[in-house]
Amino acid sequence: MYLKRKIDKYLLDWKNNSDKKPLIVKGSRQIGKTESILHFGRKYYENLIYINFVEEPVYKTIAEDGYSVSRIIKNISRIDPHKKFTEKNTLLIFDELQEFPEIATTLKFFQIDGRFDVICSGSLLGISYKKIESNSVGYKTDYQMYSLDFEEFLWASGYENDFIEDIFMHMTQMQPFNTAMHKTLSDLFLDYCILGGMPAVVRKYIELGVFGPALETQRQLLDDYREDIRKYADGMDQTRILNVFEHIPPQLAKENKKFQISKVASGARFKDYRGCIEWLKDAGVINLCYCLNSPELPLKGNYDDNKMKIYFADSGLLVAMLDDEAQDHLRSNKNMNIYKGALYENIVGEAFVKSGYQLFYYKKDNSTLEEDFFVRTKQYLVPVEVKSTNGKSKSLRTLIDSDKYTEIKFGIKLIGGNIGNENSIITFPYYCSFLLKRYLLLENM
Repeated sequence: MYLKRKIDKYLLDWKNNSDKKPLIVKGSRQIGKTESILHFGRKYYENLIYINFVEEPVYKTIAEDGYSVSRIIKNISRIDPHKKFTEKNTLLIFDELQEFPEIATTLKFFQIDGRFDVICSGSLLGISYKKIESNSVGYKTDYQMYSLDFEEFLWASGYENDFIEDIFMHMTQMQPFNTAMHKTLSDLFLDYCILGGMPAVVRKYIELGVFGPALETQRQLLDDYREDIRKYADGMDQTRILNVFEHIPPQLAKENKKFQISKVASGARFKDYRGCIEWLKDAGVINLCYCLNSPELPLKGNYDDNKMKIYFADSGLLVAMLDDEAQDHLRSNKNMNIYKGALYENIVGEAFVKSGYQLFYYKKDNSTLEEDFFVRTKQYLVPVEVKSTNGKSKSLRTLIDSDKYTEIKFGIKLIGGNIGNENSIITFPYYCSFLLKRYLLLENM
């Protein structure tokens, strides 16, 4: 069963662009990159040439005679004479590019030549991307892919675009959802929180309708990530990277979710672990949320890169790392106990990243003033609060009412309840977070 993805439309638009450049699809392992690219290639091209540099290392020799298109094609044909090349109707896919980043040098020649379309991909491109970028700058297009967002999960669950448009209409018109629709969306969103967006996990759940096999798949993915750290973290302290990875859930469970290196190991110092955190980020495993120096624009350049919260890039992996008792309680009673705030904050941060936002938060020293996230519109800075219960929003109220923060005119609160708007605090259910950027792009924002 193929799961419809947002990259599908992007790939077709790319193919139909007469000035297209070779495409590099970036993203972490097991998010569906290869599956989507192959689905596209089989559907729209007469010939599909798929080369995986991990599974078929012999193809690492195709550039030994030079990087011209003719020589590359000749060497591929020599290795496998069954591969056919039809001009203007052949797609070459170079997969696991991180295993052979030198092949990126050929992208310039393919772009100039123009006879064949080329897509590159790989599980850990972020680790090798500086070399890939230097070899192909100016002659390729990048596309960042993620695991399924909630909209794609709705597609997988059988809901069409008109259902998503109905959700967005409720947001723009500030019309609360009726009881039936709110319950349906809340249940779907909780399923998504538990499962995450890894295609193999979602597909298993859609096919069988139970969480058990999906959990087994999640745990295998976690083991694969740990193995990647051992395999690809060359020249770095793999133990330190694994320590950071394993300590994310318990630190998110704390009221102060700032990641504290001192809690990772005795005597640990931030400067010794910075590279480990960056490695996990480049590998697409985590999202970083930086602490603003002050709640004001601009966001970039106005943060402390030594203070951060660390979220998983896929919330399903966070759930899979919890202890068995917490998981059973979640699946049976739909209750996360101490992890409830962590899960919803992680899932909102994930939705923002998948929408194209960078993540920022604010916590004032020696004060209770703090806010989970900040996004911006053309005119305003917008604080976003994620509430595990629909209680008072003291910090949000302070930021909106204070004369000190002139760029903050309204705020958004994400809760388990329904749509509302009171005294410049707009309330949306958690499940609306994937549409928040689109909502804020409205002209009156």
